[in-house]
Amino acid sequence: MKDIQNARRIERACRSIETQEPAPSLATLASAAGLSPAHFQRVFVAAIGVSPKAYGVAHRQRRLREALRTSRRVTDAIYDAGYSANSVAYRDSAVLGMAPGQISKGGANETIHYCVTRSSLGPLLVGITSRGVCAVEVTTLEEARDSLQKRFPRALIEKADPKKMRWVKEVVACVDNPSRSTDLPLDIRGTAFQTRVWRALTTIPRGQTLSYSEVARRIRAPTSTRAVAAACASNTLAVVVPCHRVVGSSGKLTGYKWGLDRKRSLLQREGVSVSTDMQVSQADRAR
Repeated sequence: MKDIQNARRIERACRSIETQEPAPSLATLASAAGLSPAHFQRVFVAAIGVSPKAYGVAHRQRRLREALRTSRRVTDAIYDAGYSANSVAYRDSAVLGMAPGQISKGGANETIHYCVTRSSLGPLLVGITSRGVCAVEVTTLEEARDSLQKRFPRALIEKADPKKMRWVKEVVACVDNPSRSTDLPLDIRGTAFQTRVWRALTTIPRGQTLSYSEVARRIRAPTSTRAVAAACASNTLAVVVPCHRVVGSSGKLTGYKWGLDRKRSLLQREGVSVSTDMQVSQADRAR
């Protein structure tokens, strides 16, 4: 009964954050839920995976992205998204991955270098920005450029120059031998929750697996198993961000963006015994 009550409280709080401008304070949300601010914060983070403030920022960022793609002026889009000042929107741009002005132009003024090369998993798209590797996807040559163009509709998409080829080779080496270590610079772009999940995935040791629920517990969001699965499915950095190391609660292989056969192959290369009774890591089971 208590869990149901908390779920309803959190749902009402999320709707308040999404519909009120400015977003209600922690004290206001806690009072409406009939809880102390500290208790409400713990319950909210456990259910959603981020704090009420971070949830509000992420929601505002999503609205900003949508508004920037249709508004004529950046300033109009910023205020329509619920920001009180331009400076606040630009402060949040670090999480957005690019400044609001760039988003409004669909990635204009940003250059993304790409290369489609062979790998043991099939044709591999590697996308690179000035900040690092932004895309690693198993895709066909015909679909590769379109994939980047959809994410960055007005960015300049160019084939990787020789100076960037070292990164491409390192990505392929990582895909072909996922047990090797890599120190590639990554340009990871996602919501606050997605970023937390993806960072957690990079800490799973090679040769080990975790269930979606275990990943949820690692990021201190134990009730967010489905959201963790959705974040894994949204990963655009195959193998480099190792979502293939996440399995079902029973230990069985579950969905994989690039196909279960590839997931099985990657795990086997890392020395994981893939079977119907495949086990998750002993360390996390003990938690």
